Amino acid sequence: MSRAEQDTAAGTEGEDYTQRLQRLGGARWKQVLDVQAPYRWNLQRLELGRTLDVGCGLGRNLANLGEGAVGVDHNPTSVAHARAAGLEAYTIEEFHQSPHARPGAFDALLAAHLLEHLPAEAALEVISGYLPFLRSGGTAVFITPQERGYASDATHVRFVGFDEAAQAARDLGMTVVKQYSFPFPRSMGKVFTYNEFVTVAQLP
Repeated sequence: MSRAEQDTAAGTEGEDYTQRLQRLGGARWKQVLDVQAPYRWNLQRLELGRTLDVGCGLGRNLANLGEGAVGVDHNPTSVAHARAAGLEAYTIEEFHQSPHARPGAFDALLAAHLLEHLPAEAALEVISGYLPFLRSGGTAVFITPQERGYASDATHVRFVGFDEAAQAARDLGMTVVKQYSFPFPRSMGKVFTYNEFVTVAQLP
């Protein structure tokens, strides 16, 4: 585990954090309304191909990424939960020892609700550690919460909007392809917890 990944672990590596995610995702009303449907559609329309989900958590996005998707997370309890759901997920150490950790193995990298848990330099360190596993010309997608979502989690350490995500992509040697607010316009970010910034970038 890198120093940056150790920094992330400070607030999100314990079983209590996994339980919090389970409570939030398992609310009865969310199941009845299938609130994940638009987010599922959003990921699928990007047509990312074989994707490495960095910071996969319980596997909410991993489940929607299609065939060959692999998740990695520093929280072993969350990884165990994702595996119990039939997903392919690894702790950091397990991933680097797996057959998936080879150059160009993935078409895309997804970092959803990860960057806001890290100082800027640490976030770059974490993401750069996984870029060698992407093919040339591959895609990176950064998803971060808007104001209301950012305020909803005490483990968030910095606000990452369009500008910050674009700068991270450039610092990592990528070109920003597009940025958009989802599922509602940007103006909803201050009142709707689950409004997100989406940044899509491309490797050389």
